[in-house]
Amino acid sequence: MSEMNRLRWKCRRGMLELDLVLNQFLEQDYSALDAGSKQAFDTLLEAGDEELWTLISDEQASAAPELQAVIGRLRTC
Repeated sequence: MSEMNRLRWKCRRGMLELDLVLNQFLEQDYSALDAGSKQAFDTLLEAGDEELWTLISDEQASAAPELQAVIGRLRTC
């Protein structure tokens, strides 16, 4: 399975809002990320739907500073 196919699969969520944001980000912004930011995105995809949505919708600040840049980019989607 290619890296992009693996990420597309991980972006499939039970929450429509997350599906839309994550897939749009993957198609439009992911390729421009550096290796560290790509790893941070992959780490974010390990979070549960509710936790991830609260991070993206700015309801909760992330404790991990390395995730902040990717979360900021996700918020613009």
